[in-house]
Amino acid sequence: MPPFLALLLTGAFITFLFAWEARRNGGFSRALWLPLVWMLITGSRFVSQWLAIWGVLPGGVGGSAGEGSPLDALVFLGLILTGLWVLRKRRLKLRVIFRDNTWLVVFFVYCFLAVLWSDFPFVAAKRWIKILGHPVMALIILTEPDPEGAIRAVLKRMAFVFLPASILLIKYYPHIGRGFDMWSGDPTNHGAHLNKNELGYVCMITGVFFAWNLLLALRWRRSKERRDELALSVGFLAMVAWLTHMAKSSTSLACLMIGVAVLLVLGSGTVKLRHLGSYIIGGVLLFLLLDTTFGIYAKGVALLGRDPTLTDRTEVWADAISIVKDPFLGAGFESFWLGERLQKMWEKWWWQPNQAHNGYIEVYLNLGLAGVAILLGWIVSTFLKIKKSLLVSFEYGRFRLAFLFVVLAYNYTEATFKGVSLVWTIFHLISIDYGRRARSASPPAAQNYSASNYGDAYPNHR
Repeated sequence: MPPFLALLLTGAFITFLFAWEARRNGGFSRALWLPLVWMLITGSRFVSQWLAIWGVLPGGVGGSAGEGSPLDALVFLGLILTGLWVLRKRRLKLRVIFRDNTWLVVFFVYCFLAVLWSDFPFVAAKRWIKILGHPVMALIILTEPDPEGAIRAVLKRMAFVFLPASILLIKYYPHIGRGFDMWSGDPTNHGAHLNKNELGYVCMITGVFFAWNLLLALRWRRSKERRDELALSVGFLAMVAWLTHMAKSSTSLACLMIGVAVLLVLGSGTVKLRHLGSYIIGGVLLFLLLDTTFGIYAKGVALLGRDPTLTDRTEVWADAISIVKDPFLGAGFESFWLGERLQKMWEKWWWQPNQAHNGYIEVYLNLGLAGVAILLGWIVSTFLKIKKSLLVSFEYGRFRLAFLFVVLAYNYTEATFKGVSLVWTIFHLISIDYGRRARSASPPAAQNYSASNYGDAYPNHR
């Protein structure tokens, strides 16, 4: 098939999906375009990079590694300011934000203070403003009249663009959708994204979402809406499977399996939700025992095709930690990979790392032990909130818990508790509460499985 014809057909397919979804779920506000655009940019390439690829701005818009592109800065600032205007129009109550999301507020306040001890305070301040987009976009979704339905709408529309576009670029536009591995020189596939790891984490996010969406639809009463939703979920899971195979991202594949496993275990009826914390602690202790006895971690890494150093990651961790001057406060908000520290790392590592490839170590490098402690407090608080939500709206709680495990696992080999990563946005989406809501994550055809009935549908969970 000629590439241009494939482009036209893919564009028509995406347009059809958006129109079809709008007819079925047309009750959401136009403000949902803001988080959708935010996710499409942060999950693929920045605007300046797309313009450079298509020859609109050859070479992109200038900017140093620390400063970034002025065009991208304007795009992100515009999205954030527009989002704040939307939230103001919705009369967002700050006291409710502070009450329900104390650890998030503490984390952002601490990050702002960490700008003060950065060697590059101006760069750090701009980066702090940029990460405000995560809670702003999450709150736009969560302040919809049906927040769970809004989450489904945004994530589906994101998948409508990313997955078909990635298939198109890999198959018909290889100069955009393919590249070469910097270590082995082997060809790689990255679709609409910067590299194979980013294609991998988009497959991870959309895969867990459509697995949840499939399980949700299976519980609806028989109807055309149910058949449509099942067909949609199966079709997009097939795309996810193909793209995951093409990406060959071991971390994303493992995290996708973890997310699906959490969904299935919670839906099996064998888990007592009140004892969820005990199960997790017991599971961690069992893993440590088995690893000490049989070395299951190393064997699992080998099964994923990785060496024990995780492609030199563990050595990079050690080198980065060794040059931290203030273990308690760190180098300052998102400032470690700048200046003299960056040069030291680049002198040793030819592939020039610009992150720790571990989210927890990345937080330590920038924010010190204090920042890690606050992040852990935020994570524990999120888990406790999700545990409560499971008893009120089981399906939405199951969605949140699956993604919590996915985000925590993914940050073991990639640093996404920083910048404008799509994974960071997803964490905000599942961690933020805004008031006590107990709505169904289902369209009208599925109201017999609304939130108020989940307790009866899953009696063994109580």
